Amino acid sequence: MKQLSFADAEYAGKRKQTRRERFLLEMDEVVPWTGLIALIEPHYPKGEGGQPAYPLAAMLRVHLMQNGFGYSDPAMEEALYEPPLRQFAGLNLERIPDETTILNFRRLLEQHELAGGILEVINGYLGERGLSLCQGTLVDATLIHTPSSTKNQDGKRDPEMHSTKKGKQWYFGMKAHIGVDAKSGLVHHVVGTAANVADVTQVDKVLHGEETLVSLDAAYIGVEKRPEPAGRNVVWQIAARRGTYRKPGKRSLLYRVKRRIEKVKAQIRARVEHPFRVIKRQFGYVKVRFRGLAKNTAQLMTLFALSNLWMARKHLLVAGEVRP
Repeated sequence: MKQLSFADAEYAGKRKQTRRERFLLEMDEVVPWTGLIALIEPHYPKGEGGQPAYPLAAMLRVHLMQNGFGYSDPAMEEALYEPPLRQFAGLNLERIPDETTILNFRRLLEQHELAGGILEVINGYLGERGLSLCQGTLVDATLIHTPSSTKNQDGKRDPEMHSTKKGKQWYFGMKAHIGVDAKSGLVHHVVGTAANVADVTQVDKVLHGEETLVSLDAAYIGVEKRPEPAGRNVVWQIAARRGTYRKPGKRSLLYRVKRRIEKVKAQIRARVEHPFRVIKRQFGYVKVRFRGLAKNTAQLMTLFALSNLWMARKHLLVAGEVRP
């Protein structure tokens, strides 16, 4: 174990444990570090000449903290001078990675498209511990806002983002489409598109192929007639628009029966909202951080991988499961 500095030793002696520290302790226990390091290591530079590269384990921990706390690159560098974050990363005050090093690590993951691999490694780890995929998938999408400011080098809004209307409100940004396991509520597929892309066109991309039931809201009506999911032997459980069964009147038996059926559908489908709540409320991801769909989709995959661990952490900790 690395010897603590006087400042770290003094900090460790305090009585109260903050929520941020509890989060880091839980993540330290449940993240499959060995599998993630094995995924990234073939692409990680070994360091040449003078200054050696930072340990891969430390940079991976910094990257996950940056996503979990919503820090920019400069803010992440400054945060590493705080004892709990520095200790979690396994760094010391003599050598803290600067914002450029943090940026370069993220670009390395983007260049080799490793964000999807991170999601796969974590899902495989959870599957080995009893949280495997069942025979149902829940599908939904959420809007992620993009700053519409043109105060940038090009003087233009992000050309890969677009506007869409939801209800009477217009939104500018992108969409995160996800496929969620109906039993565990864990995300198994993530697709990022511009906000104006119809939800129904992305369904086939967020299915894992083993499901027998797919549950969707009313925005996906007609999905079974589209060419993309043609040939899939699944039951499409799609919510009905309320206007289609309100005509007989609220007091009629037909209305009450249909309303009860739709309530059961909604209860099944409710699990798909949990990952959205985690990334938006727990991780504070309400606006895109970068320009371009590729970079933001990569971050979404990392965030949903972390949300899977966050939602499954109690199961893993109670079961006494530890990483290899």
